[in-house]
Amino acid sequence: MKGRIYLRLRHRIQVNPEEEITVGQLSQISGDEVIKAKVSALPVYKVKAEDKNIVVLDLMYILKRIQIKYPDYDIQPIGDSETIVEIVYQKKQLTLIMFGLVWLLLFIGSGLAIMNFHEDVSMKALHQNLYKLVTGEENKYPYILQVPYSLGLGLGMVLFFNHIFKKRFNEEPSPLEVEMFKYQLDLDQYVSMTENKESIKKLNDH
Repeated sequence: MKGRIYLRLRHRIQVNPEEEITVGQLSQISGDEVIKAKVSALPVYKVKAEDKNIVVLDLMYILKRIQIKYPDYDIQPIGDSETIVEIVYQKKQLTLIMFGLVWLLLFIGSGLAIMNFHEDVSMKALHQNLYKLVTGEENKYPYILQVPYSLGLGLGMVLFFNHIFKKRFNEEPSPLEVEMFKYQLDLDQYVSMTENKESIKKLNDH
């Protein structure tokens, strides 16, 4: 053998339509620098229109492409056995009017959800009872409790999601980010299981 390198496939990458994908894009490579440079620059697949949004590139297909070009190299694969290739098409920009409509819809929907929840749990009656318990007087509109509660509710949501616009308060992921991460893992597993057979057929014809 002329040399040995270690190849570890990336879990997911993003490419453009009609792009030619190289081994270096698909994997992390370690070993002899000369061999590493050659293998990294080796194209293994060209994205086609019929690929749509997702292509799953299998480790055996990649190794076969490398061995055809460099049969004397010792390639030692480690890690994942496939890479999910996401084809990113140019998205239409969201107009200011559309952004405003979406924001208004979410604002009204979340406001109604909070109000309905408070009505279900009788929050108004609770504040009235608390006010009477503390002051000994009845008050139909205990604003001294309701206003701080409303402000605290909004502040609590901001702290819970760990974001205010694009600013992050600390490095901990928010619960929404954790759920999105778990969803992405489940989605990748589903894609690997359902798209792999079709992708292998495409690769054999490639």
